This record gives sequence, structure tokens and C-alpha cells, in this order.
Amino acid sequence: MIKRNSTISSTKFFISVYLLLLLIPPKPAMAWGFWAHRKINFMACFSLPPDLFAFYKQHADYLAEHAVDPDKRRHSDKAEPPRHYIDIDHYGENAIDSLPKFWKAAVEKLTEDTLQSYGIVPWYIPKVYYRLLNAFKEKDEKKILYYSANLGHYIGDACVPLHCTENYNGQLTNQYGIHGFWESRLPELYGDNYDFLCGRAEYVSKIQDYCWQIIRESSAALDSVLSFERELNSNFSEDLKYAYEARGALTMRVYSQAYSKEFHAMLDGQVERRMRRAILAVSSFWYTAWVNAGSPDLSGMNISPEEFVPIDSVPPDSMFIKSWICD
Repeated sequence: MIKRNSTISSTKFFISVYLLLLLIPPKPAMAWGFWAHRKINFMACFSLPPDLFAFYKQHADYLAEHAVDPDKRRHSDKAEPPRHYIDIDHYGENAIDSLPKFWKAAVEKLTEDTLQSYGIVPWYIPKVYYRLLNAFKEKDEKKILYYSANLGHYIGDACVPLHCTENYNGQLTNQYGIHGFWESRLPELYGDNYDFLCGRAEYVSKIQDYCWQIIRESSAALDSVLSFERELNSNFSEDLKYAYEARGALTMRVYSQAYSKEFHAMLDGQVERRMRRAILAVSSFWYTAWVNAGSPDLSGMNISPEEFVPIDSVPPDSMFIKSWICD
């Protein structure tokens, strides 16, 4: 993956390799890649009803830009990585039906250490949702946008099949690299042709059930991701499977255009469907939080993007929010 140039000294070469390795987390946390995460949050604004759309539209660029904040925190915050995935297959067959849907019950049954070890995304999404709901109640514009951006990220993560398995990067099936292939390479190559207008946001009456339904769908899509790539790999030689593309000062090895095109065709719209699912889910959670907060009037909060200064951090969970999560 390093640029091959005879003029580069061996010392510089190994320094470059070392620096690249530092950027690779033990478990990939960048579901969808930055491009797709930003697109999901941006397009979610357009599924909102008029009263809410007027507010979100003005800050659509902020929501898109900060859609990737949770990924940026994964190196500095040790608690961050498990919030992006769940290794649902670790818990055996029918785990989606047998695992407790509420955090307190899950901790009592499995211990928090176990849950953190295998990912907590379906339990963490409600946590951020209730933070957003409380921000709406307080009519705190900065918190509303902060939590909206973060909530969009975690919901997007849950919609990625490879964020629902221990075999998250194909390392258990000799398909190493498939994680970034599916979530980043394909959307970046073909996403401009996807239909991201997903209809109106829906009211979510049961937050936890909705989260687990997303996990169920993502997990069900996993077999196709792995089996199709395995089949395709058997028909491509190494030199045709990969290509080299310039990325800044480096030349990176990537999946070739031909290989990507075939895989995308075999998936038959799966990547687009999961992105559309994420967009509608994000807008629906934003809308539901607003409704459950009493549908506050946000018209007086439309600070111009030039005047708006986002918060960098927020206070720890209040007891009020914790009680909502654990009940």
C-alpha cells in the first residue's frame, strides 16, 4: 500500500509503513467511510417534515461535516470503539432474539465487560437518542446539533453488515480488506448514482425494537457480502483484483475498478439499500426525539451558519437520561 519508488530510501519507506500502521485500528470503526457518513446525515435532513426541515436544512453542512466525529474520537477515547458495532454472532444462533434489548438487563445477564468486548451499538443508539430528546426539551441548539450528528453516525454504523460480526474484516475467511471494500470503496465509486431521496421520516414508537431490527437486517445481509466476494475472488487473478491509485503523496493499493464493478453488480443494490435504510432511520430518530420532546418551536433558533459556534464536548450523562436508558 506504500508508494513504490526506487528513489525513496529504505529508512523513509519503513517510516511510512510504520505511520500507516498506526492509523489502522484493531477493529475498523469507520463504517461507510467519511464520504458515506457525511452523505447519510446530509440527506437525512430532506426526509424531515417542514417544521423540522427548516431548522435542519440550515445546519445540513454542519451535520454532514460532524457525522464523522465519533470515528475521529476512537483514538483518543477508549470507550468509543465498542459503540460502533456488535459481534452478534459471538452470542450464538438466534442471538438477536435472545439478547436483552435494554442495557440494564443486558448488563445483568452478560456483564458490562462482556458487552463492551463485543460491541454495544444497538444499546448505545438509544442512549444518544435520549440525549437528543433532552436537548430538544431544553431547546439547546448546540446540543441538538451535536447529538443529531453523533446519532446519525451510530445509526449508519448499525446499517453496515460487517459491523455485526466477529469476522468484521474477513480475517476469519481469508478475505482481509473486505470491510473497507464494501463500506468505502463501493459507495465512493458508485454512490453518485444512488437515489438518496427516501421518503418522509417515520415516528418510531419503540426505540429499542427499531435498533434491533436494523441489526437483524444488517446481519442477514452479511452472508451475501462474504459469499459473493469469495466467489468473485476465485475468478480474478491478483494483478486484476487490485490496482494502484494516488492518495495524496502516496500510491495506495486498492480494489480495481473491474473487481469493484463486478462485486457491486453481484450485490444487486445492497449498498444503496443499506445507505437508504440509514438515511431514513436517522431522519426518523431525529423526528421522533423532537415529537417526544413536545415538538418545540425551533424557528427562533435559526442562527446563521456563520454565527454558529458548535460545542466541542458536552457534560456527562445526567441521572435523568440514565434512568430513561435503564428502565
